[in-house]
Amino acid sequence: MPQSFLSDATAIPPAHIIEMAQQAASPRVAIARAGAPLPMLAAKEATEANMMIPVFTGERHMIKAEAEKLDWDISGFELIEAEGEAASGMAAALACGEGRADVLMKGQLHTDAFMRAAVSRDAGLRTGHRFVHIFHITTPDGTGSITISDAAVNVTPNLDTRKDATAEVVKLLHRLGNARPKVAFLSATESPIESVPSSIEARDLRDWALENIADADFSGPLAFDLIMSPKSVATKKMTDDPVAGKADAIIVPDIVSGNGLFKSFVYLAGGCAGGIVMGAKVPILLTSRADPPAARLSSVALGAIMAAA
Repeated sequence: MPQSFLSDATAIPPAHIIEMAQQAASPRVAIARAGAPLPMLAAKEATEANMMIPVFTGERHMIKAEAEKLDWDISGFELIEAEGEAASGMAAALACGEGRADVLMKGQLHTDAFMRAAVSRDAGLRTGHRFVHIFHITTPDGTGSITISDAAVNVTPNLDTRKDATAEVVKLLHRLGNARPKVAFLSATESPIESVPSSIEARDLRDWALENIADADFSGPLAFDLIMSPKSVATKKMTDDPVAGKADAIIVPDIVSGNGLFKSFVYLAGGCAGGIVMGAKVPILLTSRADPPAARLSSVALGAIMAAA
């Protein structure tokens, strides 16, 4: 039965990332429409863990009501009154664009409304680079990790978008202490084949990355088994490949493969997935209603680390 593949491991936020975030100066995090149980709980936990200073946006009465439920005194934090999803999203994005906050975080509003505010020219968050979503997923025991881009924002990213994603992934991993990350470009084969367009694109991306990004190793195209399994690498006699079987990151060709991979690591392997959108003026935290508390805390930690970079 399919259920037999599911992991019952409880996601645990990675200790080393939490520690890095706590050592950095706590960023001001603008929470778009904060007045709901999940974003308020995440904000409280991250604030008490010395990883953020909340800037609440949304309906004042809803925000205060949720804080009271948590027995949390928020009188010392900024609260920007805004009514509804669109206004709350724009209020939070403007706070970041105008330098009044350092990280943008999604609260109780739909993703399209949140991202519409973030990419609005009026918000001032555009940098000329594409916005790309990155999941940093750690194993249940915290000893290993894999990074995936893009699993949540760009549906069919073109080569330029995937180039930006590659650069941002390397930047994130460097910041997390990986001096020379190994990055794989996913396809269904290890050879460029005309009938598999992603394999041709993966080779183009590898060649571009080798010429343009320092202090990292790249390989592609690589099928998933060759990205993850040293046994498959040995069987196919690819042990000389600098990435195969020991990848730190995967750049996917589309949102379907990225989303499927991310959820496989979470639901089948019990991983803790911290997510961050990069390429904007500030880090953006695109949390989901399905995220467990550990994943939300991990996302805030990534935002704090990148805000301090």
